[in-house]
This record gives sequence, structure tokens and C-alpha cells, in this order.
Amino acid sequence: MKKLLFIVTLMSLGSAGFAQDFIDNALLFSRSRPSGSARIQALGGTQVSLGGDYSSAQSNPAGLGMFNRSEFTLSPGLTINDISSNYLGQTTDASKSMFNIPGLSLVYHHDTGKESGFLGGSFGLSLTRTNDLNRKFSYTGSNSENSIIDYFIDDAFGINPQSMLWQQGQDPGDNFYSLTGLAYNNYLIEDYIDDGGNYAYRSVLSPLPAEPGFPAEIRTVDQEEISESKGSQYQWSISYGANISDKLFVGAGIGITSIRYKITQIYRESNFRYSVDTNYDPVNNFQMNENYDISGSGVNFTLGAIFRPLDFLQVGASLVTPTFNRITDTYTARMASEWNYYGDPDEPSFPSQPSVSEHFEDMPVISEYNLTTPMRITTGAAFLSKFGFLSADVEFVNYTKAKYNSDIEADFKPENQGIKAEYQSVVNYRLGAEYRYKIFRARAGYNYMADPYRQSDGIDRSIQSVSGGLGVRVKNFFVDLGAVFSSTEGRRAPYFTSIGLTPAAIQELKYANYMLTFGFTF
Repeated sequence: MKKLLFIVTLMSLGSAGFAQDFIDNALLFSRSRPSGSARIQALGGTQVSLGGDYSSAQSNPAGLGMFNRSEFTLSPGLTINDISSNYLGQTTDASKSMFNIPGLSLVYHHDTGKESGFLGGSFGLSLTRTNDLNRKFSYTGSNSENSIIDYFIDDAFGINPQSMLWQQGQDPGDNFYSLTGLAYNNYLIEDYIDDGGNYAYRSVLSPLPAEPGFPAEIRTVDQEEISESKGSQYQWSISYGANISDKLFVGAGIGITSIRYKITQIYRESNFRYSVDTNYDPVNNFQMNENYDISGSGVNFTLGAIFRPLDFLQVGASLVTPTFNRITDTYTARMASEWNYYGDPDEPSFPSQPSVSEHFEDMPVISEYNLTTPMRITTGAAFLSKFGFLSADVEFVNYTKAKYNSDIEADFKPENQGIKAEYQSVVNYRLGAEYRYKIFRARAGYNYMADPYRQSDGIDRSIQSVSGGLGVRVKNFFVDLGAVFSSTEGRRAPYFTSIGLTPAAIQELKYANYMLTFGFTF
């Protein structure tokens, strides 16, 4: 058994797969779940009308006006992600756990000494994890309808094969840096001229290489994908909230955001089986590795107000502007094909001899572009008593407003059109309650984030979370514990093809987030 290895890097930003990654990432970096202290987490994320918590620096700076002392907090946490994937009738489970520091804050309070009017306020500086990007999933199954080879055949139609080659002393062809070009250079597809005079492609892995539209049930192949990502989004918030007569609280802040996201995807096909010729076994397996490394920074602004018309009622509203992100994206891909035998050197259907071409090196493509994520408008109310409170928030987000652009000539029109076609505006709901007894606190919450997709495809991508927590508060110290349990559904399609049904892994995603907040007042 011989092994033929080629390594290339994908640069074709207009390819269907890469464009879809941009569309997916626009939602990934825009759809952040409620964040903040362990207290706020336990309350389902409700916070826009509450105040008196460092989380206000990010969500509604007006809440900083409710502080009557200065405060420092530190919040360690543990996140556990479980993903169950069902692919072609076979279920595979994967899990990933991460320790992190989702919160750090300093609030400085000052008084004016007045009894009415402007009574004082607080400056807040906080670091908050706004999005957890750690995931791990895998799936495997036997497919008798199609193969990723069929996607390569479809994608290559009409492409001059010379554009997928790199000759010594020449520049690479325009389509050399593509997944389909990678497959061509691994001999997984070959070119021919069809009856219409077009460049067409076929494969020795199709049971009838000269007729790509073969009966699907002739071939069965084992397929597997393993995907693991790590990273997070954080925001530094610098905010101020003012207290006016203990009735009106107003605030504003600036947010400095960061994105760190790395993902490794391994896709593999093996054990090709043919009913018309059980001895036909040209290739043992081939494997494709893709690596993304995305980092970025951005800025947004937050305005908010809280009004207390009655002693037992507070209403609040906040607006977070779109976040303007500058992103650097590094991508590499490679494919290795392990052939069982070689063909005639004059017949390109099979590789004629084993080799590792020195022209194919790891050459990461570094792209720089801008991503604007949507604004958020949130309103809420809190009903207060000496025994605790009930609170509720309603959040409005229009995910179609996510947009890519570049300072150079790169055209993101297809990606932006895809965002508008695939996503929609949503209304999210949060409920929270706290019970107080002397120095003790007990909390519970519920959070519903609506499905942002226009077409569900039978998948419910809404995120539902239940939460709870406990707290203890004394004169100069407090500690809060919060736990959030979330669930949603997803769908992962490794490729798209016109032959048979597009295979997809139907996924159940469950998240558990545990968090402690230690606070010192002074």
C-alpha cells in the first residue's frame, strides 16, 4: 500500500464552502448569550432594570448609578459542552470542559453630598466573557447515496484543469488554492471533455467513471468528521452611571472587544465498497485537514437609563451599538490520499508513482477584513420588595444586519447576501427572581433565545436556559454561585451535492456553565 500526500491552502473566497463559513461565523460572533456576574447568570441574564452589579457596565451603564460603595470582584468559572451527533443513523457523543475567568471588575463610587438632583455616580471597569467558543463533536456513518467526491465533481465543472496545477517555475493556477484543486492534485477527480465541449470531471471512485450520474446504491463509503474549536469573545467595558434624585439613573460606556477562535476539522472517507465489483478497491482512504485561526478586536458603545417611578418598580432600557470588528483570519488545508495501487503513467486516472511534491508546502493564507455585528435594544422591568424581586428583560436583535467589508478589493457581496437570506430578526426573553433572607440569597432564572434562521429544516436552533444560584452578603464581602444549563439543536453538513440527499449530522447541544463571583466592597 502506498501513500500520496499533497498539501495546499485554500484561498478561493468565493467557493461555496468558504462562503458558508463566513455566513456561519457572522452568526457565531453575533449571537452571544447573556453574560455578567454569577448573580446575573443565576437570574437568567436579566439585568437591564436592576443595577447595583458590575454587569451593568456592559449591559446598561445606568445601573452603575445605583452603587453606594466601591467594589472589586473576581469570577472564575467552569464550562462543559456536550454534543451528540446522529449521522446516517449512527450516534456519536463528544464533550469538552474548560476552566476560565469570565469576569473581573472594579467599580469606583463617589457622592456629591446633595439631597436632590445629581447625587453622584460610579465609574465601572469590567472584563466580561461574552461568548464561549469551545466546542468538540464527531460523527461517523456509512453513506450509500453520495461522497464528497461528488461535490468535487460538481464544483469543478467548467474549470480548466490547468488552473488547478502548479508547474515548476510557474505561478499557481487560479484554482490551485481550493479544496477542489486539492482533490484534483490527489487524483481523486480527473478531467475530460463532455459532449458539449465543456471541461467536465469524473472519478475512479465512481463505479462508472465515464458516467457521473451513476445509480447511487452501487457505492458505499464510510465517512467521518472530527471538529474541535477553542476560544472566546471578551469585552472590556469602561462606563459611568449617574444617580439623579434616586429616581432616574443614566449611563454610557465604551466596549473594547476581542475575538480568539481556533478550529481544527478533519474529514475522512474510507472503505469504498462497490456492489457491481466487490474486488474493486482503488483507494484505501483519503483525509482532509482544515485549520482556522481567527483573531480580532472591535469597539461598541452603550447607552442606558433606569427609571424608578415607584419604590417597588424599576423600568430600564439600553442600546448597544453595532460592534465594529477588525479580524485577521489564517487558514490552511491539506489532503492525504492512500492508494492501494497505481495506474499506467499515460493514463491519469490513477497516480503513476508514489511521490510527495516539494511544491506543496504549508502556506497559510492571512486575510484581513471587517465584520460589523448587529445592535441590541433591550427593555425590562423589576418588581421589588423587602423579600427580593422579580425581573424580566426583552431583547431585540436583527441578525441580517451583520455585514462584512474589506479595506482592499475583496468582494463580500455573496456572503452579505447569504446573511440576509439565511437569518432573521428575533426577540429574546429573560426572567429572573431573587429571594432574600438576612445575609442569604436564592435565585432562579429562565432565558429564551429565539431561532435566528429563516428556514428551520426541522431543526430548532433556539437556545433555552434554566439557571439558579445562591449568595451570601455581609458588610464588606459577598460571594455568589451561579449555574446555567442550556440546550439547543444544530445541523452539520460536510458538503453539498446534486447526487442523492445531502448528508447531515443532526446535533443535540447541551451546555453547563458554573460560575463563582467573589466581591469586596470599600
